[in-house]
Amino acid sequence: MKRELLFNLGRPFSPLYGTIMRFRESCYQRRLFKTTSFPVPVISVGNLTLGGTGKTPMVQRLARLLVENGFRPAVVSRGYGGATKEPVNVVSDGEQILLSADFVGDEPRLLAETMPGVPVLTGVVRKLPARRAVEMGADVLLLDDGFQHMAVGRDLDIVLFAADFLAGNSRIFPGGDLREPVSALWRSSCFVLTGVNPDNSERAARFADLLQERFPGKTVYTGSNRVAGYVRHEGAGTFTLLGEEPPELDSCFGLCGIARPESFRMTVRHCGLLPLDFLVLSDHHAYKKEDFRRIREQVRRAGARCIVTTEKDMVKLARADFDVPVYGIRLEVELPGRFTDMVLETVREGNDKKASH
Repeated sequence: MKRELLFNLGRPFSPLYGTIMRFRESCYQRRLFKTTSFPVPVISVGNLTLGGTGKTPMVQRLARLLVENGFRPAVVSRGYGGATKEPVNVVSDGEQILLSADFVGDEPRLLAETMPGVPVLTGVVRKLPARRAVEMGADVLLLDDGFQHMAVGRDLDIVLFAADFLAGNSRIFPGGDLREPVSALWRSSCFVLTGVNPDNSERAARFADLLQERFPGKTVYTGSNRVAGYVRHEGAGTFTLLGEEPPELDSCFGLCGIARPESFRMTVRHCGLLPLDFLVLSDHHAYKKEDFRRIREQVRRAGARCIVTTEKDMVKLARADFDVPVYGIRLEVELPGRFTDMVLETVREGNDKKASH
């Protein structure tokens, strides 16, 4: 209700915002604004809509794919929700994690936690951490949430749509869910519909047909989410991946601070869990001591024996003691072989092309 009210209030300003975004795009296309190229292939993972589309699981999957095939990827992110103002922040050098979620944001810290061996760097001006990553030995750059960041050139521009949400209300911000006009999708290399399942597959298929009709020549791939297990916080910032559902989850308390809390609620339900109570906080919520006290009290009142949350929230909850175990649900994206083949082919061609210059 609050979201729709804000969109209704912002709708008169959508045409102006759309004009500004089109003008910005044209400045990059006419080279009035500089786009920096790099001597290694760059893969951007982004979206047209506001909020979550599964970028983090996609970046994790791509990083694993590249490592498995002998590449040395590094992730470059803006670092939303972090307190730092430094131009370059090395969250992980690939060997050890160096910075906290409070400092650099929940998503970069989560990426560092779940991708040992892969450097993760942040910075508002992303060409700066990208340059540092190359200096550190990266031979592929993964640009997290990079579709609108045209200041960094890319070899592959992947745009994600969440199958449960698609294009939202199809209106431009601040009157709707779109970060840019739909015409911006011509910049993309391909589309991926994430989180496709039996409940939304027909609607996702219709949307895929629409994308192919509107943007001929661009391939639409579909991906599904798989619960890979539960991550338990062991204290002192250490985590253990559990392969099977722990028995304590029978009496759980649900908690999340993400862009689309309804998607986490659905994940919890698909896991067969029925939380005794559920607390929803804002996206990239900066947890404070008052929040921890509030959570403890709500858990106690609900009579819950554990807390179930997202992995992104879990890395920020790690510094608090709730007197009950805290579990994060780990999601992995499953993608068709033709998508992973295309990614590897693009990276190899990009390396060959850049090596010859």
